Amino acid sequence: MIKSLSLLSRREGITHEEFLEHWTQVHAPLAHEVPGLRRYVLTHILATRERPDIPSMDVEVDGIAELWYDDQAALQAANASSQAKRLHDDGATFIGRIQTFTTYEQTIIPKRVKTD
Repeated sequence: MIKSLSLLSRREGITHEEFLEHWTQVHAPLAHEVPGLRRYVLTHILATRERPDIPSMDVEVDGIAELWYDDQAALQAANASSQAKRLHDDGATFIGRIQTFTTYEQTIIPKRVKTD
């Protein structure tokens, strides 16, 4: 499984609440049309935490988007589609800044159980 993980900040001139409303009510439904998209998760920021032993990053994030695909080829095909273009075009109307990472998961918990 491959994920596209994006840190999102709202456009200047809109509130955090307006950002969330557009993201969930207008933008998210467009994701249903993107071919090969297996899962779409919107992560809402509730609070931030700083640690005294590690410096914080200077970044303001209004939300985190996760888009899941079977593999890299499926991600590339999805991003080449007209449906993804529509999704991206809408994103430009309310997202001010974005940083996207292509990732894969290594699950630590729950621990994998051996079966014999």
